[in-house]
Amino acid sequence: MAKLAILAVLASLLGAVSGEFSIYAGYGFPPPNPSVPYPLPPACPPLSPAPGLKVGYYADKDKCPGAEEIVREVVEKATAGEKAGLIRLFFHDCFVEGCDGSVLLTGTDTERTAFPNLSLRGFELIEEAKAKLEKHCPGIVSCADIVAFAGRDASYSLSYGRINYRVPAGRYDGKVSRANDTFQNLPPPFGDLALTTAMLAAKGLNQNEMVVLSGAHSIGRSACSSFPDRLPPAANSSTAMEPKLAGQLTATCSAGSSVNVPQDAVTPDRLDNQYYKNVVSRDVLFNSDASLTTSSQTEDLVEFYAGNLPFLGGKFLGPLAWYHDFEDAMVKMGYIGVKTSAEGEIRKTCASINKP
Repeated sequence: MAKLAILAVLASLLGAVSGEFSIYAGYGFPPPNPSVPYPLPPACPPLSPAPGLKVGYYADKDKCPGAEEIVREVVEKATAGEKAGLIRLFFHDCFVEGCDGSVLLTGTDTERTAFPNLSLRGFELIEEAKAKLEKHCPGIVSCADIVAFAGRDASYSLSYGRINYRVPAGRYDGKVSRANDTFQNLPPPFGDLALTTAMLAAKGLNQNEMVVLSGAHSIGRSACSSFPDRLPPAANSSTAMEPKLAGQLTATCSAGSSVNVPQDAVTPDRLDNQYYKNVVSRDVLFNSDASLTTSSQTEDLVEFYAGNLPFLGGKFLGPLAWYHDFEDAMVKMGYIGVKTSAEGEIRKTCASINKP
């Protein structure tokens, strides 16, 4: 019944989106067709530690001692932009086909070729880590686990050590990657609170975890084509973009929709709670971010993480709580759609499935 309820909510919400957003196809999503039901993401069961995954999985002598250190060394030398890309890569991998490295596969009509994934970064770093691991311990470490480790290590670096968590590992690499699957599984930037909440619920993540994971928008850059619905800011809207930022972006984006701008102009290379301060002041790019203030429950959590609540030393407790909650949410997200040995493989290279 719970799965049916989630699908029903998604059906009504995505139908509303199709009718309300004339710029829908501008995000690379399929043009709406009222006569054809929008393909919905399958609802997954409540997330719990996946069988076969464990912290320190590769530390055993018969596995690959030092595997996580090898990945960390590759991530440490990356640029801030590449590290932000590695975190986003983990998100996009897990939300489509599960955390199975399917986003890494190259070829015609794979996830990697889909419009929402054309700006993904970090593929070369994953391949570099994989090549080193294949020399160290051939055929042992999955690409899916490398993506999960890299997302953790990038979070650690960009948060200046404030985010640091142990990654349960033992994933297998998937053999399926379809471009069209990205559209029905990745939450769109124009989504409102109900839509974004429902899409994460379909992945087993609750609304609080959605607010927590949205904090990853405190790093990275976005193309102007990702927020045309926000410019110019809507009149008499409580979630409209702050006029000064809107004016700056209008001028910047006049050079073309492919121009990239920082998602957080205050601390663009730091994974911190500045994102929540930006949500409060309406200095955010996406409607999905701005909509976090449209519910008292999510708005209270935003204010808490921003450090704006006075009780219990909220100025300090809120930001610290977000780092901890982000760690927990990243671990939980890593349980989405984990493949077993019967469903997957350990690829020799991350860009292609193994030859028979």
